[in-house]
Amino acid sequence: MILRPVADKIAILSQKGGTGKTTTVRTLTDVLRLTGLKVLAIDLDPQGNLSDYFDVDPEADPTISDVLTGRATASAAVHNDIIPANLTLAEAELALAGKMGRELTLRKAIREVEGPYDIVLIDCPPALGLLTVNALVAADYALVSSEAQYFALQGVEQALEVIDLARDGLNPDLTWLGVFFNIADMRTVHSREAFTSLREHVGDKLFDTTIRSSIAYAGSAERAVSILDFRPDLAGDYLLLGDEVLKRLGREEARQELKRHLPLAG
Repeated sequence: MILRPVADKIAILSQKGGTGKTTTVRTLTDVLRLTGLKVLAIDLDPQGNLSDYFDVDPEADPTISDVLTGRATASAAVHNDIIPANLTLAEAELALAGKMGRELTLRKAIREVEGPYDIVLIDCPPALGLLTVNALVAADYALVSSEAQYFALQGVEQALEVIDLARDGLNPDLTWLGVFFNIADMRTVHSREAFTSLREHVGDKLFDTTIRSSIAYAGSAERAVSILDFRPDLAGDYLLLGDEVLKRLGREEARQELKRHLPLAG
């Protein structure tokens, strides 16, 4: 019997909200699926924005909070290749806080569901707390979303501290995939200087691709339509980011498939 390779699990995090992280998870999911990869997206944010973006029924049941509290299996919580979240996840986080081995809960829960997938993307909450630590302990890779501003380095350093915490005796094999600039306007001196400063500190861990700021992302989320379809002229940023992610994962076959779509970048 040929065993299917274990999925690459990527936790996507930021030190605060408003950095375009959830839009990245949604759009990277779409980009990776263009290559034929089977992708599972896990919403680990109590706000449930990723679930809304994928147009998951608000009454969908069970959700990730049921999985973390042991009321449901992860496989039962998959809805169209999404494990959704809602505000009950905040209660689940509080319940986890008093349990032994609380940081391992997500890793244990998703073992039985990751097999059919090539990649699992985990949308972390915009806070570096217990849910984010659970995501990092469950993941193989950590990807950091950063604002293009002067405090970018501080935010990345805070994220790295939590990544190190997850590595320390919990997930020593966790790899920092890198950091990318999100909702950036690289026409401004401010953004370019912030990019240069971060490059000086983290070197090639900073992705070359930056995601441009645009009000179109809000419209895309409101309509629950991928930016690839809603504004194809902006799709190029995510296609290039997806290509860099696939390169760092060593998935050359998927990169070759993605090249067929790169002309969409315009």
